[in-house]
Amino acid sequence: MSERLDPDSLNMKGYSIDELYIGKKASFTKTITEHDVYTFAGLCCDFNPLHVNAEYAKKSRFGERIAHGMLTASLYSTMIGMCIPGADAIFLGQSCRFVRPVKFGDTVTITGEVTEIRKEKRIVTLKMTIVNQRGEVVIEGDATAMANKGMEQV
Repeated sequence: MSERLDPDSLNMKGYSIDELYIGKKASFTKTITEHDVYTFAGLCCDFNPLHVNAEYAKKSRFGERIAHGMLTASLYSTMIGMCIPGADAIFLGQSCRFVRPVKFGDTVTITGEVTEIRKEKRIVTLKMTIVNQRGEVVIEGDATAMANKGMEQV
């Protein structure tokens, strides 16, 4: 999570399925740092030189190091757990299409918009869009989650 995460976007209390509606949106912004990329590489053991070797990456089609696609896509989890549905949500799945690379220092904004609600199962689907500081889409897809606010503990 970044210091640039807008506190107004956070939903630490979570939404119940009855509090959600089609079209509800939330967004937050994060700058992808070199530290983020190296930490992610260590966590997932993906040391592809496109991500961690500046000299190698200079000779690539990108001309410089790029962030792991899944590092940026992991922001879906932040949207689900911190924004919509927020606290107590269970992340069920995601799809994503990688449109453009994210480079070190890029500032990305993720927006989640509720597109489907299955009240009987407490499942919500969000359209996810991640754009860079130039407004270019870098990842798009969707995510599904279970909204558990208000459910008794088992």
